[in-house]
Amino acid sequence: MKKIIVKALTVVILPMLVLGCGGGKSSTALIAVASAPVSEARQMQIEDRIVSTFENSTTVIQYASIVNINDGRGYTAGRAGFTSGTGDMLEVVKDYTARVPGNVLANYLPALQRVNGTASVVGLDGLVAAWKAASNDARFVAVQDSVNARMYSVPARQLAARLGAVLPLSKLALYEAGIQHGFGTNFDTINKIVERASLAAGGTPTSGVDEKKWLQAVLTERRANLINPANKATAFAWKASVSRADAIRSLYNAGNFNLDKPITITVYGDTFSI
Repeated sequence: MKKIIVKALTVVILPMLVLGCGGGKSSTALIAVASAPVSEARQMQIEDRIVSTFENSTTVIQYASIVNINDGRGYTAGRAGFTSGTGDMLEVVKDYTARVPGNVLANYLPALQRVNGTASVVGLDGLVAAWKAASNDARFVAVQDSVNARMYSVPARQLAARLGAVLPLSKLALYEAGIQHGFGTNFDTINKIVERASLAAGGTPTSGVDEKKWLQAVLTERRANLINPANKATAFAWKASVSRADAIRSLYNAGNFNLDKPITITVYGDTFSI
């Protein structure tokens, strides 16, 4: 789990996606969805808005956000909740430094390499201010987008294609869960969650299993993993994040498989609806 939200404000979101670097909280937001099957571009807008809601409690992408939420992953930052303990923050800083040598985050590379795989923030004094300063640079924003695509959105689409999942809701579910669980090979990753779910469903859409039946199994297994993950260092925070899984399940229960109906979700006690 990336971030636990405890405060809320009221925000009204216009139909077009707006990207921002400032912080923000929201309790009720409007996510406008066209009354027709969504295009890939529109699907990505919806996905990123929902992920931003889960990560930062606002549908506006938060590139400058950074905080230690004590979830066993060190600092959590940026548009996808990149963390100092799981390697994706390191990738962001490495890519940014390759593009902009001598940037304000470059000196943190050795420390980020040392704390990777741990909850430690030793050697990261001043990182919060440096990350926020870097977020004023359009090149850093672009790097965050690039790393998010490379580590999350592209693998999610590749996984969906391999499984034969074509429903927009299936794609959303794999992408959102992939950001929280990662696309690795340990028990808690989305890859292993999908393996267990596919076994329970009797196969995948590729092998002829009805995609809605399969997706229901994926959502059930993902929720079960949040409640009882193998990684006990994140167990408390992940259990507290179970409303993320419930929010996606609510779209399933509403029959919003094409994401072409009004979207109403509740996460961390906050309701987001049209």
